[in-house]
Amino acid sequence: MLPSEEYVQRRNARQQRVARYEKIHIRLGNVRLALAIAAVIMAWASLRAHSFSAWWLAAPVAAFVGIAAYHSRILRARELAERAASFYEKALARVEDRWAGSGETGERFDDPHHVYAADLDLFGKGSLFQLLSTARTRMGEDTLARWLLSPAAAEQIRERHAAVDELRAQLDLREDLAVLGEDVGVGVHPDALLKWAESPNQMRPLWIRWLAPVLAALAVSGTVVWALWGMATPLVLVVVIEAVLTYRLKKPLEEVLHGTEHAFRDLDLLSGVLARVEAHAFQAPRLQALQRELLSSGVPGSRAIARLRTLVDLINSRHNIAVRIIDAPLMYSVQVAFAAERWRQAHGAALRFWVNAIGEMEALLALATYSFEHPADPFPEFLEDATSFDAEELGHPLVPVATCVRNNVNICAETRVLLVSGSNMSGKSTLLRAVGLNVVLAMAGAPVRARRLRLTPLQVGASIRVNDSLQEGSSRFYAEITRLRQIVDLAGGDLALLFLLDELLQGTNSKDRRIGAEGIVRALVNRGAIGLVSTHDLALTDIGGTVAGHLRNVHFQDELANGRMTFDYKLRDGVVTKSNGLELMRSIGLEV
Repeated sequence: MLPSEEYVQRRNARQQRVARYEKIHIRLGNVRLALAIAAVIMAWASLRAHSFSAWWLAAPVAAFVGIAAYHSRILRARELAERAASFYEKALARVEDRWAGSGETGERFDDPHHVYAADLDLFGKGSLFQLLSTARTRMGEDTLARWLLSPAAAEQIRERHAAVDELRAQLDLREDLAVLGEDVGVGVHPDALLKWAESPNQMRPLWIRWLAPVLAALAVSGTVVWALWGMATPLVLVVVIEAVLTYRLKKPLEEVLHGTEHAFRDLDLLSGVLARVEAHAFQAPRLQALQRELLSSGVPGSRAIARLRTLVDLINSRHNIAVRIIDAPLMYSVQVAFAAERWRQAHGAALRFWVNAIGEMEALLALATYSFEHPADPFPEFLEDATSFDAEELGHPLVPVATCVRNNVNICAETRVLLVSGSNMSGKSTLLRAVGLNVVLAMAGAPVRARRLRLTPLQVGASIRVNDSLQEGSSRFYAEITRLRQIVDLAGGDLALLFLLDELLQGTNSKDRRIGAEGIVRALVNRGAIGLVSTHDLALTDIGGTVAGHLRNVHFQDELANGRMTFDYKLRDGVVTKSNGLELMRSIGLEV
């Protein structure tokens, strides 16, 4: 069954479930109204007309309470079904290439100085991150972004392939995770959570931890003595002692309770995600290792987080007026603060393992979702030979399938550089981005948009979308040569470099441009790098002699017929023989 067919079938089933729960909801609402009316009539008949005992009122009241509880469960089930239907609707949008503009953009990860993030549209509207990310937690997003921004080792990639291959068909697991929590947004802020969990305990001395419940019990006893015999002295003495101890603990108490209130959000979501992953049966070694990490403290992470959620509810209840009345005599705040610190002592060290495991699991699920929705996209094959990139029918992952034109791109053997010439709008920059994005996917452990891709592990360095900066006081040319410096520095590192240079050094005069381009390409090739350089300046197409036959010219071409320019976006060997700049200017009415 095709992914779209599977999604439509499941979406329709969830929508039918929503309709069924809606009917039950309406019926229960009518029953509750009837019971309320019956209770009013019975109350009048009993209390005013004295027709029967008031105890009979317990029947409609009990029925109302029971139905109200059942009604609440029905409403929750309807909400979950609605979320599931929405989950599959979004999945269909991705399959049908209607996804751009919906979902998380990942803009918080965008770094203008990163060596390829902005150039390859990793983040932002219509970005690779927006296409891939299905994470429910911030740590899932963090992990996915980290994988896209930095290449993994070959062994890690192979582990991810096995995990993604297993998770690809796990639709029930992905749906269950998608509907968890109080809302469908991305929740859990791990930084604040970890900061609190890994901080040292503040409440000292520890003997107060044992004395507090004793004093609370004495306060209750003193209240009983006051009520029965009118002696308030015992209660007053106990409350004074409690006040002194509470005042002594005022600063650490506020740090613990205030920190807890602000560190933990969406704990229901985190506990639910942990529980669902803990309960699943995995086969891939990496998935089993992640599952073991969730039990690293000897207690399931879901159970520990659920306990913490209860503690947070107790802490938040301090603002309730009834709790404020009993806070001092029962030393309520002191006792819940010590309880929070006991949790931190027992599970604080394990929390980072849980957070990291869930982050990696969600990143793997995101790649598995992409793999399921693009069944024709294979995993790349990694080679241990000389640096190479060999792609058959390579396409741009962000271009809709219906309009995506694929090309063979081979940089291997003696060829180290492809010099891509062509007129404006012919597809040069898109080709560079297609190559770069597929390498990013490959090095993250994802499938690639190609019929086949064989490559050695690569680090991408790109100069495609480099702009001036008023804030930093740099021109476009200065920004470009600064980026080129970054790229050159990457060459010769642990990973071989794939460089992508679009319209190289276009911010300077033609003489300096040619000399500079030759020098940069030569330096990169001499350091073992491979790459693509695009240009519409035909003067740059004969720099191949400077790299001893390692450069091959390829080009895109266009056709002008009846005043309309067309492009087929097919890559051809050799140098382009014409340009379209003047024709384009004339086509929009410029007199040139």
